[in-house]
Amino acid sequence: MIGPRAVILASTLLALIGAGAASAQDRPIGFLTPSKNIACQFFTENGQTSDKAVLRCSIMNMEARRPADCELDYGHALEMSAKGSANRICAGDTVMDLSLPVLAYGEVWQRAGFTCRSEQTGLTCFNAMQRGFALARAEQKVF
Repeated sequence: MIGPRAVILASTLLALIGAGAASAQDRPIGFLTPSKNIACQFFTENGQTSDKAVLRCSIMNMEARRPADCELDYGHALEMSAKGSANRICAGDTVMDLSLPVLAYGEVWQRAGFTCRSEQTGLTCFNAMQRGFALARAEQKVF
């Protein structure tokens, strides 16, 4: 016969295992550059990898001019779809998350057709159509 202590211990253990699994699924997918000036996150519709996947990066310290029609931050956020062009976006939020893993200089991150390379001079990301962006403090390019 199982005593009440064993039932409580088993219930607690199952709850902890379930919470760990849920938090692993809820963790953002992405990375930080070693300087922690750039963060990128990968998003999909309903958690599925598809043509609707998006890579969004935020750069914290940079030089860019905000257009008159953008009342939020401009230039700090760039995004691209798996099969489309990359764009600077007018955004009031960020994907900066210091809990993301660091992509060391010289390393490459790949997922669902996106490729990003971290270098001391900045970060370059592109999709399967070779469209993307290069981010650094002094200059940001969309190609």
